[in-house]
Amino acid sequence: MMNKATITIDGSQASEHQINPYLFGHFVEDIRDHMEAMLAFPLKDMDFESEAEGKAEVSGKWYPYTNGRNTKYALEAPAPKHSGRAQRIRIHSDDEAFAGIAQKLALKGPIRYSVKLIVRASIELAYVIVEVVDRISQERLGLERIELNGHNWREYDVMLTIKRDCADAEFRIYVPAEHPRWQDSVSTGMLWIDHISLLPEDHIGFVKREVVEMTKDLNAGMMRLAGNYISAYHFEHGIGPVLERPVMYNEAWGGWTSKYFGTDEFIRFCRELQVEPLICVNDGSGTPAEAAQWIEYCNGDADTPMGAVRAANGHTEPYNVKYWEIGNEVWGAWQVGTCTAEDFARRTVSFIEAMKAADPTIVILVCGHTDQAWNKAVLEIAGDRIDYLTLHLYHGYNRFAMDRRTPAEERYKAIASFPEWTKHNIEETREQILAHPKHSHVKLAITEYNTMYYPNNVRKGLPDEHTLGAAVANAANLNEMLRASDLVHIGSFSDLVNGWLGGCIRVGDYYADQYCGKMQGWSGHPLTVYGTPTYEVMKLYAGRNISRLLHVRAECGTFAVQSNKSAPINLDALPDLDVVACTNEEGSVITVFIVNRSLHEVTATLDLRGLEASEGTLLHVITGDSEQDVNTVFEPDRITSQRSVVPFEAWKAGYPLRPSSIHALEIRTNP
Repeated sequence: MMNKATITIDGSQASEHQINPYLFGHFVEDIRDHMEAMLAFPLKDMDFESEAEGKAEVSGKWYPYTNGRNTKYALEAPAPKHSGRAQRIRIHSDDEAFAGIAQKLALKGPIRYSVKLIVRASIELAYVIVEVVDRISQERLGLERIELNGHNWREYDVMLTIKRDCADAEFRIYVPAEHPRWQDSVSTGMLWIDHISLLPEDHIGFVKREVVEMTKDLNAGMMRLAGNYISAYHFEHGIGPVLERPVMYNEAWGGWTSKYFGTDEFIRFCRELQVEPLICVNDGSGTPAEAAQWIEYCNGDADTPMGAVRAANGHTEPYNVKYWEIGNEVWGAWQVGTCTAEDFARRTVSFIEAMKAADPTIVILVCGHTDQAWNKAVLEIAGDRIDYLTLHLYHGYNRFAMDRRTPAEERYKAIASFPEWTKHNIEETREQILAHPKHSHVKLAITEYNTMYYPNNVRKGLPDEHTLGAAVANAANLNEMLRASDLVHIGSFSDLVNGWLGGCIRVGDYYADQYCGKMQGWSGHPLTVYGTPTYEVMKLYAGRNISRLLHVRAECGTFAVQSNKSAPINLDALPDLDVVACTNEEGSVITVFIVNRSLHEVTATLDLRGLEASEGTLLHVITGDSEQDVNTVFEPDRITSQRSVVPFEAWKAGYPLRPSSIHALEIRTNP
């Protein structure tokens, strides 16, 4: 075993191409609990869209809150123009009871929440109470009285102050027992609720402030709106006043598509982050005309038909969305509109024609595949019309016929080989692109990637979190994308928040998987927002001042992956160190990304080939005590990026790199 390494950097000539900052992009999809975790609304079933889950006819996560023997509940049609349903509550005066509905939730504090109600009531009901209590101690955390004005539907807004954090709270809306009683007669004691929501005053465009702030630190460059759900998504259902938007079933993932995060909210999110939006259109159940309308809604002047709709929705100026993607994993049986490559390519041509007619300046991305037969057909039919071919690269133990019974060391080495597979997929696709002059201009966009299909640990009975080992794999994968950055311009890490096993930002320990759907958290810390080890990697890479590649060579030890099935690449001697070197545009700062994929310490010596470094080098390190370490709600900062100044002489003498570690070394060169 060779525990020493030499890293030689030739800084005399930088690459001709620039590294595109979109390489460090991210990805939002309405999948499982992604939107639930990302958005700031703490209540569920705000529009009473779900069926009753208990004996009483009360929608979804709501339940009766009453001590009346005769209180009746029913679900009815909603208020005019609204979606979901209305919750009806019938209170009998003789019960002299309180009656309403309640829901369990977690609230932060001290902070004010905006309460929005759409209600109507019998004329003798003069007011309702909204109240929050601690479910354990029954301490009241906030209460407001809302006066009801009239029998018809009305919107009411009130600010509710919550005095402290509470992970196990109960929200109630009810007519109290002390409300003056009435004579039971026709249309008495009835309360209808069409919508009820809470929104903390620090939200940013409906998104949790904590999520926005953590995402800003990612310096993403680009944010992608896409995923399987898009192939059954009609954008016009997600624009306009949110309460008037229809409730849409999420045909890809089950549950309800969030009507509170449509096009306008996505664009605001991107503007807040100062990143470029990338939108994937519905080519599954949608039409070319619909895709063109979506483009016109985003980019058309206010005097165009859809631009006028956008202006009427409060956004006069065009959004100027430049990047548009056609098709998300169309080759997969899980995709609405799945078809052959030839059929997809012909369909793509019709979409491009309609989309370019709406805005000739847009950049077109088209669904590609690691199966080169698919890419060959798509490029032959539509290659002269597209700008980017897309790849989705997910790495899991299935590639090696491994499972939870496989020894941890072997599972780790398999995950650490991620960049070798990425290189294989990129280079095969490069050959396909360059096979004919009519599509040799096409570039690559890796619009989804992660080590997420299979768990990266074996913590039985606990949420599957991404480990330090997964972060090592994702960092080395970024190195491979950087090495291929003449061709790969766009990357989208999957997912941004929670999701199934992917999100690099975690909200609480609510978790979900492909088969079980959304699962409740278990820790009592649902308000904790933190980053996975891969979050630290993404922030580290995107935060560096890099523009061009430098030639680098690493002489080091190797490891082998004991795969249980054949692979298209040689897994017998993979380098312990995965190294890429970059420079800023001025050539004054060299950044060396070093990933120690091995499970042992490696002493690395650095040779700059005649370049003189300034006295100290800035070193960023992400590592832990074990490759299986994870961040959790209990230890959200267990794995973070640590920064120190290391004399360059220490690198010349040999600097120790810990097992399973990621480094970014910044060297200022003397002129």
